[in-house]
Amino acid sequence: MAGRVEGKVALITGAARGQGRAHAVRLAEEGADVIAVDVCGPLPDVSYPSATPEDLQETVRQVEQRDRRIVAATVDVRDLDGLREATDRGVAELGRLDVVVANAGICSPRAWDQVTPEVFGNTLDVNVTGVWNTVMVCAPHLVRAGGGSIVLISSAAGLKVQPFMVHYTTSKFAVRGMAKAFAAELARHSIRVNSVHPTGVATPMGEGDMQATLGAAMATDQRLGVMFMNMLPVEVTRPEDVAAAVLFLASDESRYVTAHELAVDAGVTQV
Repeated sequence: MAGRVEGKVALITGAARGQGRAHAVRLAEEGADVIAVDVCGPLPDVSYPSATPEDLQETVRQVEQRDRRIVAATVDVRDLDGLREATDRGVAELGRLDVVVANAGICSPRAWDQVTPEVFGNTLDVNVTGVWNTVMVCAPHLVRAGGGSIVLISSAAGLKVQPFMVHYTTSKFAVRGMAKAFAAELARHSIRVNSVHPTGVATPMGEGDMQATLGAAMATDQRLGVMFMNMLPVEVTRPEDVAAAVLFLASDESRYVTAHELAVDAGVTQV
């Protein structure tokens, strides 16, 4: 029985671990070959460990374990030329491109008056410009393929304000708007563009000093802590939960879904 994305090729940014790896593995399980991109090095301003080359190699191993082909590249999504070269090389090797998952992003919680111009700029450079770069280098390949699916990973913070991260919330609202804008102009090429909005996910982003950093920010106004509460009785979701939504949007099952924001958020945006 054919997989749900059998014969397709998917490019995924931030693929070395966490959600990105989960997307790569889930799509591979359903028949896709993968172009996996990650910076595999220090990220600006964050209080959690950055991905390593070994992390990316583990993604490669897990995809190959599922008998799919994978091309991996170490590149920063802020580097437009480097990202284009990696994309073109992957497409040349795998033959086509059908699915794009712009997953790479950073999060550095801070009270509003602790957000420096550098922190604000770095967040937008990675989370917004990096996503724009990804679409700009990938969309021409989808046009040549006669259509495809682009999935932009936003956040619950792109649907509902999340406190203590004005810079992150700004970036994720921008990603949501970007998905709708690209959806409008790429529709004539049969390219669908949607955004996905997870609640808290159990990934390395939550490791290191991340919780302490968030706790210090929350201490400035504890009344706002309730804004992080999920409607369902779970504190965090799993990367595989988000990957299931990405698979749906990548597959032909969602062939008439575009310019949509899909919340995999345990109801947090409704509380």
